[in-house]
Amino acid sequence: MKKALVTGAAGFIGSHVVHQLLDQNIEVRALVKPGEDTVNISGLDIEMMEGDILDQETVRSAVKGVDTIFHLAAIYAIWMPDWKWIYEVNLQGSRNVLWAALKSGHIDRVVYTSSIAAIGTTPGTELSNEDTPFNQYDLGSHYVLTKYLSQQEALEFSRNGLDLVVVNPAFPFGVHDIGPTPTGKMIIDILTGLNRTAFDGGINVVDVRDVAKGHIMAAEKGRSGERYILGNRNVTISEFMQMVYKAEFGREKSFIPKVPVSVLKGGTYALSFWADRVSRKPPLSTPVEVTYASNYLYVDNAKAKKELGLDFRPVEDSIKEAIEWFKKHKMV
Repeated sequence: MKKALVTGAAGFIGSHVVHQLLDQNIEVRALVKPGEDTVNISGLDIEMMEGDILDQETVRSAVKGVDTIFHLAAIYAIWMPDWKWIYEVNLQGSRNVLWAALKSGHIDRVVYTSSIAAIGTTPGTELSNEDTPFNQYDLGSHYVLTKYLSQQEALEFSRNGLDLVVVNPAFPFGVHDIGPTPTGKMIIDILTGLNRTAFDGGINVVDVRDVAKGHIMAAEKGRSGERYILGNRNVTISEFMQMVYKAEFGREKSFIPKVPVSVLKGGTYALSFWADRVSRKPPLSTPVEVTYASNYLYVDNAKAKKELGLDFRPVEDSIKEAIEWFKKHKMV
């Protein structure tokens, strides 16, 4: 790997990929959307290119002269005033990048950023892995569905001659979450008191720097056509909230009330109605998000550890550093 194109380079994960590529003395072309906040990569010794992945000519220009592509550009949202754009960007935008890579004839490898959302859920606390069949067609989540559909198209490109590896990040936390992303907002909502209750369910938390490292290791060591889960620690919603409290206050909260999922969904119906009809701004949560998170979204990272050699830093440190960064930037 000598020169890499990173789409979504100014984003949360993408910017960390850019930094780590530079640490390895790899040239970087960063594709950013016009008008996007580039604070995460400003001042770096990179080739900055403005352009939209929905524009095919822009994408063809972006892939010229690089040997590796990290495709991270995507919309990650729990609510949008018009869901059309999540399909345009996550599906058609990805097709444009993959077609350009395949037709160029000079791309050694594509690392395609999917999500654990594109992997099926399992009963109870059983761990999902890369071979767990997707089973969220009826969930009603546009984000989850677009990540699965775009992942499947990416794998089809690999079966038709494109050297491509898929990575499936879990819930990343850490510094430089300028959005904030929905995962970062989880921390902010807990600390600001917007979220004071837990519910049945769980997530897999991972440091964003480990996710970025997993991208680069997938480019170097991953097997073409394979998927690799980039996740670290499985925790319940209650355990995650306690981790946030302990990181900020040095101790866990004495009691976190747990609300039945049915009650929580009822409340989020009202929040979603207000967002759709009045505020036109993202709600605290949605019924779809609660339904999805009420599963135990636990995953097995054994494949990434064994085949890529990926290791992980303590997630307690990741959460603490994320909180300090949010506070420094007046987001908490």
